[in-house]
Amino acid sequence: MSSASASAGTGFGRDAPPPPTDLLIDGTWRPAASGGTIAVRAPATGELLAEIAAGEAADIDAAVRAARAQFDGGDWSRVSGAERAKLLWRFADLVEEHLDELARLEALDVGRPYAEAFFAEIPLVVDTLRHFAGWADKITGSTFSLPPFAGAERFSYTLREPLGVVGAITPWNAPTMIAAWKIAPALAAGNTLVVKPAADASLSTLKLGELALEAGIPGGVLNVVTGTGTSAGAALAEHPLVDKVTFTGSTAVGTRIASAAGANLAKVTLELGGKSPQIVWPDADLDAVVPVAALSLFANQGQTCASGSRIYVHRDVLDAFLTRLAARADEIRVGDPLAEGTDMGSLINEQQLERVLGYIAQAQDEGATLITGGSRVGDRGCFVQPTVFLGDNTLTIAREEVFGPVGTVIPFDDDDEALEYANGTEYGLTAVLWTNDASRITRFTRALRVGVVWVNAWGPPHPALPWLGVKGSGIGEELGLAGLHANTRLKTVNLLSAPAGRAA
Repeated sequence: MSSASASAGTGFGRDAPPPPTDLLIDGTWRPAASGGTIAVRAPATGELLAEIAAGEAADIDAAVRAARAQFDGGDWSRVSGAERAKLLWRFADLVEEHLDELARLEALDVGRPYAEAFFAEIPLVVDTLRHFAGWADKITGSTFSLPPFAGAERFSYTLREPLGVVGAITPWNAPTMIAAWKIAPALAAGNTLVVKPAADASLSTLKLGELALEAGIPGGVLNVVTGTGTSAGAALAEHPLVDKVTFTGSTAVGTRIASAAGANLAKVTLELGGKSPQIVWPDADLDAVVPVAALSLFANQGQTCASGSRIYVHRDVLDAFLTRLAARADEIRVGDPLAEGTDMGSLINEQQLERVLGYIAQAQDEGATLITGGSRVGDRGCFVQPTVFLGDNTLTIAREEVFGPVGTVIPFDDDDEALEYANGTEYGLTAVLWTNDASRITRFTRALRVGVVWVNAWGPPHPALPWLGVKGSGIGEELGLAGLHANTRLKTVNLLSAPAGRAA
C-alpha cells in the first residue's frame, strides 16, 4: 500500500464553488425553521466545509405539502411525458456541464477519490437522468380482449399513473448517484419528491436541486431537506401525505422506515445492506480476475453495498490468488481524494473509521490470518489500509457488513460447499462468479439467493437494468423498467358499450 500526495498543489485543486446550504422547498432556498445548522467537515482533513441547514419535522412538513400541492396542481403530474422528458434531458445536460464541480464536492464531502467520482459516479448520474427521460413519454398500460359483460360489449384496459409524493432518503456512500436513482424515475413518471440526503453527504444533492431549478423543473417538484435521520428522515418516512418512501442504507434503519411508512400504507422501496460473495474457480484467469476482484472489494474505500467482501477461492488456486491479491492491495495508493493518482480516499467520518478498525481487531482476536493491511494510515483524516484476511465463514467480518476496505478470503473444495457458503448470510444483494464453465454458471446464477449476479466482471449498475436485493438486502426494485414502474400505480378501467343489462 502506497500513499498519494496530500499536497493540493499536486492534485486537482480545492476551488470547487460552494453549493447551496439552505433547504430547497417549493422552489425557494430557506434556512431551517429552527435556525439550526449542521457542520460539514471534510473526512480527509477534518476542515470545515460548510454549515448546512438542520431541517426538522416542520421543514419536512413544509416540503411535503409543497410537493403535494405541486402534484395535485398538475404542473408536473399532468403535463405530457414529452415535456417532462425535455426538462429531464436539460437537467442531465446541466449535470454534465457541472461534472467537475460535482466530482470535487464528492471528493471533499465524502472522501471519494476525485477520479472515481469524475469518471464513474457523476457520469452515471447523467446516464440515469437521460435513460429515464427517454421513458417519460412511453409509460403505458395494457388492453384486454374480454367477453361481453351483462350483455354489453366490454373494453377493459389499465392506466399506469404516478403515485404522488415520493420521499427519498439517500445514503452517504454514493450520494449523487443514488439520489439520481431515486429522482430520475420518480420525476419521469410524474411524481413530485422530497429528498432527504445523509447529513454527512448533502452538498452534492443540494447542487442537484439547484441544477433542477435551472433546468426549468417547476418549484415544488423536487424539494431537498437536509438534516439528521432521527429528525428529518423519520419525519419524512412517517408523513401521512407521502405516497412512497424509497430508502438506501442499513438494514436496521430500513426496517424502521418500513414500519413508519407502513402505518400510512405508503409504498416502500428499500435497498439495504450487503455482504456480497465473489467465487473464484481454478479455470479462471487469475491475472485478469484479481484486479477486478480487488476493485469490487476496495472501490470507494469498500463503502459500497455491492462490495465483494467475501471471496471464496477454490483451494487449488488459493495460494496463487492470495499472492496476487496482496500484491494488488499493496499497490493501491491511499490518500488525499483530490490528489492526482489517489486510488483510495478517506472513510466518511471518525465513527466509521473506528467501526472498521474495530472489525479488523475483532477478526484478529477470532483467529483470522492477516494477509495485508490492517492499520490506519496516518494520524489525520479517516484513512485505512486495504486489508485482506484469510479465514472462514464463522468470522464476524465474513458475516456482518463492515462497509470498509476489508475482505475475507475463504477456501472451498467443491461447488456444493461454495454455494452453501455464498448463501449462508442474511443478505442477498449481489454475487460475482469467476469461471468459464457454462453449466456451473447456469447452476449458480439460479441457485444464488441474490438480486444481481455478475459473471467474469464487476461494475456499477446500468440504469437500464433492475437493481434489487433479497432477504436482508431489501424490498422492491430501482432502475430499469421495473424501477420506473415502482414509481407508478395501476388503475383498471372497464368500459361497457351500454349500461349493464340494457345492451341491445
